[in-house]
Amino acid sequence: SNFQKAYRSKAGQSALQEKVVLLHCTTEYPAPFEDANLRAMDTMRSAFGLPVGFSDHTPGIACAIAAVARGAVVIEKHFTLDKNMPGPDHQASLDPQELKDMIKAIRQVELALGSLSKIPTISEGRNMEVIRKSLVAACDIRKGENFSDKNLTVKRPANGISPLKYWEYLGKVAKRNYKKDDLIEP
Repeated sequence: SNFQKAYRSKAGQSALQEKVVLLHCTTEYPAPFEDANLRAMDTMRSAFGLPVGFSDHTPGIACAIAAVARGAVVIEKHFTLDKNMPGPDHQASLDPQELKDMIKAIRQVELALGSLSKIPTISEGRNMEVIRKSLVAACDIRKGENFSDKNLTVKRPANGISPLKYWEYLGKVAKRNYKKDDLIEP
């Protein structure tokens, strides 16, 4: 009953949030990849409202990296200087180079995860004009002719009217003659 009181108390919940991370683990050495079940971390996070991590007994570093991509905030992985030593742990353990590789890959994944916002990045900004597109004439268009899905298209670069305005231009009258691939003007 004392545990239940502490668990339900505001101080108990605060202590859990500050000091506890639930680690998902498959207790086999080495654990087969098909038994890693990394999605169980989602269930644990949802059920307990606590951060989750992964106690990894699979060979190599792939599952630890995948766990971080799924939201693991802690990775526990065995480390050995010799995988041929006796005992089940050594086969599932990382040697020094593998540990370095895992840490490097995890840091790269953490950077790659980014944020929940979908906005152009600084690096994308340098290529926007080249990569994005503009409204252009799909064929020769005569002055006075209506723009249609037959004579309008979108092509690179983005130094003209945005293709987001495509629907606004359908049915409008061309104010001048256009040759195929000419940028449509406002």
